[in-house]
Amino acid sequence: MRTFIRARTATAAAVSGLLITSVTTNVQALTPDGHHGHGPTKQEIRALFGEWNEALATGDPERVADRYAPEAVLEPTLSNLIRHDHAGIVDYFEHFLLQHPSGEINESYVELLGQDGAVDSGGYTFHLTDPETGVPYDVVARYTFVYERDKHTGEWLIVDHHSSAMPEG
Repeated sequence: MRTFIRARTATAAAVSGLLITSVTTNVQALTPDGHHGHGPTKQEIRALFGEWNEALATGDPERVADRYAPEAVLEPTLSNLIRHDHAGIVDYFEHFLLQHPSGEINESYVELLGQDGAVDSGGYTFHLTDPETGVPYDVVARYTFVYERDKHTGEWLIVDHHSSAMPEG
């Protein structure tokens, strides 16, 4: 009887160990080489635009700038000045948000760059309101968002964002 109990206890311990290992593996944020355990999907990357657009809707330039990595580069739609740090990105959005922007993706092409990187490029339309006249207008533009997953938090951040009005209107 003791042998049976020991064998059963050993089996239960082994199964418990597997379950604990399985749970622990799923909870870990990073693999030993510093990457996340699963790669992104194209849908996950496309959804990041919605999160960025929601940040625009808050009207808070800091909240929008927080979607960018600390040393991100922003080549904005409505400014000739390239922004390359948090303060510059905040400055751009302080002015851009006065127009109450809302973006809409017209076409999107996502390229997955491994587990922690992706590019979303395509075309979008910004619905804006002139802050002086109150007249609504649209800007059709092409865009590229380059995303990188933060190794510490797992959050996707924009490391490069290019946006320019379509040359043919």
